[in-house]
Amino acid sequence: MQVPTRKITRRTSLLCATGTVVTLLAVAAPAQAQDATGQEAASSTASNEIIVTARKQEESLQDAPVAVAVVGQETINDFRIDEATDLMSRVPALSVQVGGSGAGAQIGIRGINSSNISNAFDSAVAINVDGIAVSTQRILQTAFFDVAQVEVLKGPQPLFFGKSTSAGVLTLRSADPTPDWEIAGKASYEFEEEGYTIGGYVSGPLSDAWGIRLAAEYQDIEKFVELQDNVPALDPDKGLTNFVGRLTLAFEPDDRFNAKLKLNYNRQRSETLNAFTDMYCGGNGMAEPSFLAVFGAAFAPTHDCNIRDNRFPGPDGLAQIDSPPVGLGLAVDDRDLTQSFNDTDLFLASLEANIGITDDLTLTLLSGYVDLDNVYNDTFNSTGQNPDGSAAGFQAPFHNTLQQFTQEVRLASDFDGPFNFQLGAFYESRESGLITAQNAFLPAAFLGPDPVTGFTYDWLADRPLSAEAVSIYASGSLDLSDTLNLSGGVRWTDENKDTTIGFPYVHSFITTVFGAVSSGFFVGPIKFSDSNISPEVVLKYSPNEDLNVYAAFKTGFKSGGVDNNTLPTGTVLLLNNPDPAVAEAAADSLRFDSETSIGGEIGVRSQFANRTVTLNATVFYYVFDDQQIQNFDVNIFNFSTFNAGETTTKGIDIDWRWVTPVDGLNLSGAIAYLDAAFSDTFISVNGTDLDGRDAARAPKWSGNVAMDWDIPLGNSLELGLNSVVSYTDDYFTTTTNPTALDPATGIGDFVQDSYFLVDASVSVGAPDDSWKLSLIGTNLFDTIFVNTSGAPPFGFPGTDDLLVTLNRGRQVFVEAAFKF
Repeated sequence: MQVPTRKITRRTSLLCATGTVVTLLAVAAPAQAQDATGQEAASSTASNEIIVTARKQEESLQDAPVAVAVVGQETINDFRIDEATDLMSRVPALSVQVGGSGAGAQIGIRGINSSNISNAFDSAVAINVDGIAVSTQRILQTAFFDVAQVEVLKGPQPLFFGKSTSAGVLTLRSADPTPDWEIAGKASYEFEEEGYTIGGYVSGPLSDAWGIRLAAEYQDIEKFVELQDNVPALDPDKGLTNFVGRLTLAFEPDDRFNAKLKLNYNRQRSETLNAFTDMYCGGNGMAEPSFLAVFGAAFAPTHDCNIRDNRFPGPDGLAQIDSPPVGLGLAVDDRDLTQSFNDTDLFLASLEANIGITDDLTLTLLSGYVDLDNVYNDTFNSTGQNPDGSAAGFQAPFHNTLQQFTQEVRLASDFDGPFNFQLGAFYESRESGLITAQNAFLPAAFLGPDPVTGFTYDWLADRPLSAEAVSIYASGSLDLSDTLNLSGGVRWTDENKDTTIGFPYVHSFITTVFGAVSSGFFVGPIKFSDSNISPEVVLKYSPNEDLNVYAAFKTGFKSGGVDNNTLPTGTVLLLNNPDPAVAEAAADSLRFDSETSIGGEIGVRSQFANRTVTLNATVFYYVFDDQQIQNFDVNIFNFSTFNAGETTTKGIDIDWRWVTPVDGLNLSGAIAYLDAAFSDTFISVNGTDLDGRDAARAPKWSGNVAMDWDIPLGNSLELGLNSVVSYTDDYFTTTTNPTALDPATGIGDFVQDSYFLVDASVSVGAPDDSWKLSLIGTNLFDTIFVNTSGAPPFGFPGTDDLLVTLNRGRQVFVEAAFKF
């Protein structure tokens, strides 16, 4: 059946006109050597070639048989790319949403995404920082700082990156110590959000063998989020502060040994969790009240139906909040629990050592440690106002933690002959904590404090997750002739997870009236285990240095697990049933299966006209089995976890670069066609079969055009003009229908209409970058689009309102930088 849709009102004519004007300007006046995916355009010599590590070895982007988009350091600096969401305008078919509870973020490629709510889900797009696989999407909240290069690998990548790479990999590589001493600094002010950023680095050699780089940055934003005028709030402007620092030590005493230690710390304090989250008023255009089914009470809405004004409806100053129980892991320092906040402390350490066993064999040891502590508090969906004018919302702190250790061992050859190999092993151990104090059934405004404890929230839940993964892989590369190469390998992975479910406190009324578990309930561990073998085969044909054609067969794997978003009612009551069969059936209902992918791609990498023109294309076809899905079920105020039967993605990616005859002028771009849809029976939460429906956040067409021009103004001055225009076709914003179809309006899914984004920068400075003044604008036309949508908590029966996450609005920076 055809699923009815609702769309944001089009502004196509204006956007098309804008795109036409900008494109014409681009032809007349573009900028430096960067393409739409951020790739520095190669000059006619090989000295500026882009080096990637997509196969755990350094090789030219043009030689690597992998679909990879590269965002270089120059692009990052020119456009102030300081968060993961900024990459979407540079990489077609990439989706990033930051903010929210649980996982705290979501990243997807080619329509394959993971939950942004549950931290029990691994990301389908692996996140790799300086070689370390980081098993939390919440790391996307941290700032991109002092980054040398970002690589986005599209499609399954299990052979070299291992677990949780069923859809791709996002890799970040931070800058290393420089061979000569450098001191650099940068300060900027942003006018729309009224924020400033200041930072810099010191880098150089301590001796012939030692190098050091110390970098730090501080950011303070006054109006990160602004609330609507009608929303009850003690402070309508929600700010954000962010400090990030990194120490890098490099040691290379001789040609046979080198080591690198990186220590990263990030401290982020935000006055909002949900950030750019708004309420869409549905087909009737009217704000619906919230509803408490237990008492049959409705509460006046606080949202104003305008999701494009960069003003948001989340109230603060909640009156019905008590301090959490002492000693139960919910300490929030000096934070005011009547206010929203999202506090994150992240420490990440990596130590890499490369040991030359012989001239032809190198042993690599890579150790990683991640320690994340996150406490957040937000309104989610307010239920109106108290008599004193404060918001009577449901709010209590959540506490997420992660301690993760990884160890990788790799032996790689570099023989002069036709055959080379890599052998590797990987180990991960992690402990994820999740403690939540929730109001979901009974607000204290109606019920009053618990007569036993005096607490005014419904329950305290403690649901930690433990995981351990082991994998080994072997890969080889064989030159069949001077022009033909066969490579491939296989990785075996074994992963085990378990979670315990505890409710140290449950409101006595919920236990008595609703039959919920009693305070002190505990069960577990509930275990999940799975193993997988993922092969890969690539055949590459290279008739000359400027042309490479490859065909690849690939598979991918993302482990399943145990859902940890359980309520103190329903299934959890059966987990301690004296009948083992009943208890196991209840536990099995909380487990979700592993996600696998299989398919292939054909790629062409070409350069011509003395390497001033680059044209690359990749055709791909992949089938994903048991894609992991999670949706909010408003009927029971809980998140439903399940596996979609089958999702198929197919399409073509094209990117190009042109170093024009005009001195300093370079053009580049990328375009992607994507057909991603459910390809087997898939019954959604409202009973609709979604077989044939497009996947979420999977635009048919997307792409960009970038223009860069460095114009000498004499011997000591240079003018820089940079711009990029990106286009995204319309797409579904939910994986499945958020609510049952409204028989009156026929409304089911929310569709984001197509849109353009325009970024630009103008700079003047010294040719050697010793100083530079810049004016930078991102999302210049303040285009607002919906990334995700879902049913609102406490939605009124029959409501067609939706909770939507939006992108960041326009930002305009003035920036001063120096380096000597």
